[in-house]
Amino acid sequence: MRVLVVCKRQYTGKDLVSDRFGRLYELPLGLASLMDEVRICALSYRRRGGPDAGRFEGTTVEWRSLDALPVGLARHGAWLDDVTEGWRPDVVWASSDMLQAVLAARWARRHGIPCVIDLYDNYESFGLSRLPGLTAAFRSACMQAAALTVVSDSLAEYVRVNYRPPGPVITVVNGIRTDLFYPREKSNARSLLGLPQGARLIGTAGALTADRGIEDLFNAFEKLSKDDENLWLVHAGPTDKSARRDLPRVLDLGMLPQARVPEFLAALDVGVICNRDTPFGRHCFPMKLYEMLSMHTPIVAAALGDVARILAENPACLYPVGNVEILCERIVGQLNAPSVANLTSPTWRMCAASLKLALDSYRASL
Repeated sequence: MRVLVVCKRQYTGKDLVSDRFGRLYELPLGLASLMDEVRICALSYRRRGGPDAGRFEGTTVEWRSLDALPVGLARHGAWLDDVTEGWRPDVVWASSDMLQAVLAARWARRHGIPCVIDLYDNYESFGLSRLPGLTAAFRSACMQAAALTVVSDSLAEYVRVNYRPPGPVITVVNGIRTDLFYPREKSNARSLLGLPQGARLIGTAGALTADRGIEDLFNAFEKLSKDDENLWLVHAGPTDKSARRDLPRVLDLGMLPQARVPEFLAALDVGVICNRDTPFGRHCFPMKLYEMLSMHTPIVAAALGDVARILAENPACLYPVGNVEILCERIVGQLNAPSVANLTSPTWRMCAASLKLALDSYRASL
């Protein structure tokens, strides 16, 4: 099967081509490993230098890149025509935001090619949704799509209820890299990162921003640290003003390379995953949860969306969103009697197989 992937180049703070990171890199490579022919067309919302075409090393996946400005957005359809000349795709898989879905759906409809739209987040929570008419155009594209793939069960339910698409809505989750996320020795991880060996460390990695509810963690640490001078808070990732700078024994490791995130998670006594009950928070995929589970790191997570469902049989790992008192109780419980939920984290290979099954099943029904 020939699969044309249409998406943006920069997402989740990474560059698809330069960083080779995440869903829009791993799933196309997984499809190619399952004998599909895959080409990726990535529209860059930033001006960038370097080549505009290539093949990911060690794979058969070809990629093309185009700057949206000054003229790339206007000639997007012609660009896709050029990329697919002599290579007609069997299906278009469009992902990353509303604009990419709308552009891909229009091009696919013009060429009579089925389009499957992928939602790796609730795109209505993205800033692009404020552009006049884009949300309506996106919902219309979803209504006309051959099928929808979504990143979480909670998002699937939201889409079915609010979009009412006539085609199937299939959950295809994100996976973890098994070459990075596996149990590691705590003292060695702390040594590599220069963290205190004898301390009790709680923390998290990822976006430490107000919209992710990170103030829950800082407020809980403020309460707990008053009675426990051996307790430290360590965090890594982008921050905003909600990241407290006035507390003792708080270490900010900044932006860690992806390859060092597992070291950080292995160094923690308890990993904390905060969130907020927002259109984004209710439907996002709990990637950090699965990464921590793969590391066998004890966790405490906000009971929201798929996290609440996944950890339903592990109530000691959950706290009500925004409830700092219970968050403190759960952290202390995990520090004093650590427990790790006996759950299997999905791998990218498993996720690619799910996507291929979804695409193959749709084609078989034609």
